[in-house]
Amino acid sequence: MRVVILKNEDEASNFTAEFIEKSIIEKENAVLGLATGSSVLLTYNALIKKHQSDSLSFKNVTTFNLDEYVGLKQGHEQSYRSYMNNKLFNHIDIDKKNTFIPECFDKDYELCCENYESKIKSIGGVDLQLLGLGTNGHIGFNEPTSSLSSRTRVKTLTENTIANNARFFNDNDFQPSIAVTMGIGTIMDANNIILIGLGKHKSKAVADLVEGPISSFYPGSVLQNHQNVVIVLDNLAASDLKLYDYYIHTEKMYLKFMC
Repeated sequence: MRVVILKNEDEASNFTAEFIEKSIIEKENAVLGLATGSSVLLTYNALIKKHQSDSLSFKNVTTFNLDEYVGLKQGHEQSYRSYMNNKLFNHIDIDKKNTFIPECFDKDYELCCENYESKIKSIGGVDLQLLGLGTNGHIGFNEPTSSLSSRTRVKTLTENTIANNARFFNDNDFQPSIAVTMGIGTIMDANNIILIGLGKHKSKAVADLVEGPISSFYPGSVLQNHQNVVIVLDNLAASDLKLYDYYIHTEKMYLKFMC
């Protein structure tokens, strides 16, 4: 696990965007796993700027999103399809036919999940998976006690997650309490993973992920078992790490000898 600690959220987000850019440049027809939420917004802004100013093209890129709410009407402004269109897809040259989100509108959730898994496999798997981290340690919508070998499925959200996401919904809006999410096993199948954590409110979850025991109670901790994972943090998100200084030192050594 490579832990990269940077000064602030802008530096962390730019680093993450550059890492994604490199993946796109290095492999034609790159397959990206994408996330939603506040942690990745600045990363998406940086990617849009790279597309507009540096001619970074997404024409041959395929994407798979981690999750989608269950119960929202197609096109709902709080759906993750709308989020991705508004925050990224509408601003780059990606073919939206190659952007996949685990949407299910016919209530055949089991088939929807099976088809999502099959689509990922049929295209050769995910080259680079982008992740955020919930304050309770979830990745995707894999809440605490999720199976570490789980596949794409319907998952009930915790009160913590529902409360954290309530700010995106108006008082009179229906707010979903279940979602379809890639499983932890599905996420771990990605060839490379990059997770971004920003802010003091994520510091405990980050410490559990990086330095805690591997446990289904801290779903993100499973990333310790992945061979190619990078954890990108701003100073605040890294503030509870016991080996903070060591991670700063090891990154300097990495840049000196590996780059």
